[in-house]
Amino acid sequence: MTSATRQPETAAETLPPRLIATDLDGTLLRDDKSVSPRTVAALAAAEEAGIEVFFVTGRPARWMDVVSDHVHGHGLAICGNGAAVVDLHGGPGAHRFVKVRELARENALDAVRLLREAAPGTVYAVEQTYGFYQEPAYPKLHMETPDSLAPAEELLGPDHRAAAEPVLKILAYHPDIDPDAFLTLARLAIGDRAGVTRSSPSALLEISGPGVSKASTLALSCAERGISHEQVVAFGDMPNDVEMLTWAGRSYAMGNAHPDVIAAASGRTVANNEDGVAVVIEQLLAELA
Repeated sequence: MTSATRQPETAAETLPPRLIATDLDGTLLRDDKSVSPRTVAALAAAEEAGIEVFFVTGRPARWMDVVSDHVHGHGLAICGNGAAVVDLHGGPGAHRFVKVRELARENALDAVRLLREAAPGTVYAVEQTYGFYQEPAYPKLHMETPDSLAPAEELLGPDHRAAAEPVLKILAYHPDIDPDAFLTLARLAIGDRAGVTRSSPSALLEISGPGVSKASTLALSCAERGISHEQVVAFGDMPNDVEMLTWAGRSYAMGNAHPDVIAAASGRTVANNEDGVAVVIEQLLAELA
């Protein structure tokens, strides 16, 4: 297993970058979910210079149409906070799962039970490879209609119609708890049964398989390409990016980033609405010229 813990052997600044790993929402995308012309040009220039670009996001594969026109070369993206590596070459609705790191249903059920006990009032949704299912009380937080409504225990049970389909993550929402406090509480309650993070400004948690994160899946993808962590430049803005930013040789917190992200990154750029990713890519390419 490739480690997703950064081990500083060589100063990253002395090695030319070989891979750019960027989050989407709040990072590469502007608040209106667009990719600015400047950012499009920067991504294309990076690929032209031989630097691979990986989109690394909490989004499911079916929400990747926002960047499907900007996929170059390998065409791969890491989705679901590391739960899936997806080939986007087919375009929206025609993606192919290259790697799936599922959340075992036993672990998922344990996580639901433990968090229900620790935070009464929590409601759940289940994200699978091709389906999205939720409890009746789960609010309309997403851009789609759920495939079915039922208690999480039923959605994750052996008799559910999607029981054969891998679970990528569980979403847990609480209407009253502070988002950071909810994250801390959930991590203590669930322990090593699952990985817990968040990317939403609301009290919405994302629960994945043990050890599954943006960082660990990115580390696997880089190892397959013979790319060291020192050759990776990463960008992010929310707690689900912290491990990736810590692992990468060079990392940048957006100007709009969560305090934990700022603390984890080795550098900082301007906000997503000011094309912070493009600003850094342009600087990197100028250094290589």
